Amino acid sequence: MSDLNICYLTASEALRRFKDRTLSPVELLQAYLARAEEIKDTVNGFTALYAEEALSEARKAEARYAADAGDLRPLEGLPTGIKDENNIEGKVTTFGSLIYKDNVATSTTPVVQRLLDAGVVVHGRTTTPEFSSEGFTHSRLWGVTRNPWNLDYTPGGSSGGSGAVLAAGMAALATGSDIGGSIRIPASACGLVGYKPPYGRNPATPPFNLDFYNHPGPMARSVEDCLLMQNVMCGPHPKDIVSLKPKLELPIDRGGVSGWRIAYSLDLGYYEVDGDVRRNTLAALDIFRSLGAEVVEVDLGWTKKSEKAADDYLRTIFGAWVAEYLDERAEKLTEYSRAFAQASQSVTAQDFLASLYTAGEMYSTFGPMMEEFDVFVCPTLALPAVKADYQPVDGLTINGKTVDPRHGWIMTYPFNMLSRCPVLSVPSGHAENGVPTGIQIVGKTYCDADVFRAGLAFETAVGGWFADAASRPAL
Repeated sequence: MSDLNICYLTASEALRRFKDRTLSPVELLQAYLARAEEIKDTVNGFTALYAEEALSEARKAEARYAADAGDLRPLEGLPTGIKDENNIEGKVTTFGSLIYKDNVATSTTPVVQRLLDAGVVVHGRTTTPEFSSEGFTHSRLWGVTRNPWNLDYTPGGSSGGSGAVLAAGMAALATGSDIGGSIRIPASACGLVGYKPPYGRNPATPPFNLDFYNHPGPMARSVEDCLLMQNVMCGPHPKDIVSLKPKLELPIDRGGVSGWRIAYSLDLGYYEVDGDVRRNTLAALDIFRSLGAEVVEVDLGWTKKSEKAADDYLRTIFGAWVAEYLDERAEKLTEYSRAFAQASQSVTAQDFLASLYTAGEMYSTFGPMMEEFDVFVCPTLALPAVKADYQPVDGLTINGKTVDPRHGWIMTYPFNMLSRCPVLSVPSGHAENGVPTGIQIVGKTYCDADVFRAGLAFETAVGGWFADAASRPAL
């Protein structure tokens, strides 16, 4: 049986214990593997486990700690889940699609290579909806991934498997990618920390490195863990023309937010927001006030116009990419990705241009407003989560009102439109159904350190998440 106290250690604490030899990388990995075996059919967060290979790497890390190696790497020995859209050379990468069921990658995604070089032990691949195209996680290939806090609900998506294995105590860290909220959605729904870095901060591969909505990033159970992982993933890459120079090294800044001015909006001007989400967001804002910050409600002037703009933008690049499979392979597609691909066929160049105008209009109010504030806070999701097997074609209501079935429950995509703004999602509480809720801490363009300083202050005030049995999923 797994030791849950070990399984829910933060990565930062695990590293400290590796160094003082009160825990070894092998012991931690074995606990995660035991946990995965216990609940493998419950959550369905992994597509594959590499137990023997991972144990071999963990033994090497254990030996390095035992020898007091002078060149220990920053994430040495930490078992890490890799999203099944990130290539690992020599490993099957399916993108959640039957089309790629037996696809063996011939290269490794840059951010994954950096994690490997930093010493992580990859022990499994995490589930994703087909082609990472939705905010939930189920596919014809891998079935339904479920939220560890309430199995009737989704862990979010598209990095839903990463969210599920972290929340269920099966990994220390996990990778995500965010093109409309795919890191922050599962972070909120699973009670985790997830970071959407500013565009270009973390390298990616063509064509999506050239898509300014796209952001590879870290997911973890604490703000410090997320920061440590981000410091490894970021920095310029010779094959990514948009990757930023120089590399940014974020400090663990616990200076607090006393004297800061924090702007907020509960609904971004146009969302229908669930009562539990609203209550928990207001409570989180009270915590910032208790820490000495001035918290001010603002009107951004945003409207539902952004929903169409985001749809049109995503369809022109992302949707067109999925549409390459609308040939003899179309019969293998999952319903939602086929619909997404088909919708991309009717979007025009004028629609794409209009989406850029809308993004510009949104920043024309957000940017000047942020000149008066340190960070901006809003809910991550308007609804704690949709059902685990949710289909957008079935429609969606919040508070009895019909909302857009794809965008109406996720409050993340506006900050893919404003892609140079860093965004950290942190837990804000739980809904009555047990599903967590989250808030987004949004910074000024490329001011990564500000959102982490605010996140660290908030986390310190509320106490560590997953710290005891009462604060963990009851699986």
